[in-house]
Amino acid sequence: MPAIVQLFADNLPFFYGFIFVLGLLIGSFLNVVIHRLPIMLERSWKSEYLSYFTPDEQQQEQPTEAYNLVVPRSRCPSCHTEITALQNIPLVSWIFLKGRCANCKTKISARYPLIELITGILSVWIAVHFGFTYQCLLALIFTWSMVVLTAIDIDKMLLPDQIVLPLMWLGLLASINTMFVSTSDALIGAAAGYLSLWSVYWAFKLLTGKDGMGYGDFKLLAAIGAFVGWQLLPVVILMSSLVGAVCGIILLKSQGKQNSQPIPFGPYLAIAGWITLMYGNQIVEWYWSYLLT
Repeated sequence: MPAIVQLFADNLPFFYGFIFVLGLLIGSFLNVVIHRLPIMLERSWKSEYLSYFTPDEQQQEQPTEAYNLVVPRSRCPSCHTEITALQNIPLVSWIFLKGRCANCKTKISARYPLIELITGILSVWIAVHFGFTYQCLLALIFTWSMVVLTAIDIDKMLLPDQIVLPLMWLGLLASINTMFVSTSDALIGAAAGYLSLWSVYWAFKLLTGKDGMGYGDFKLLAAIGAFVGWQLLPVVILMSSLVGAVCGIILLKSQGKQNSQPIPFGPYLAIAGWITLMYGNQIVEWYWSYLLT
């Protein structure tokens, strides 16, 4: 067994500390994904549209500068000064710089260190719950994906296939060794997760003529179903629906918006899916024990 693996297995506090630091670093990268992935997708969609529907001689010039999750280097959105490595240390740099750009002193959103801190805390939570296991690794990937999808859906009302679909396949592959659920439960969970919201979508559309939710929500619940199995899907759906309804009403009333104003449902699915992955069986046991008492 490699020395580092033995160290983690024998010294769990050290393992938890490592996971917290790793979570902060991953959280910093997730901030990049949250900001850049929607822009990358929008550019790709525009490019595809122009290539299909616009004659070559009429096509507008597309940006030539590479833009992905690696390049260009992160810059201050106000003065466009590149952020150095020392200014990009997760959580620490934001505190040291007092939440402002080192060059122009423009205020930096607190969401960046908040995403890093939340990712770090959730990562340690996963490590404590699952221990030094393969389940821990898979649950970490699931958790980081939920953080990204939640933030992007809040910002753009979008759940990118580039994250949701690989997550679903990962859940299905994990079921081969019954990491969380059996293969049959994962397959049925993915199918039932998709079809349940798909059915609700079309029933609502036929009755009202309006779209009640996006296709990304179907795919996200399918991915969650691949991890938790079909038996726990009712927990996810009920929990996300109740929390979504309460939070949606509060947001609409507090912001003075109309009831027809769309709100993202992905964050509530993500939160409910994460809780169910961690404590779904305990929730079901508690529910039945409560009914039978």
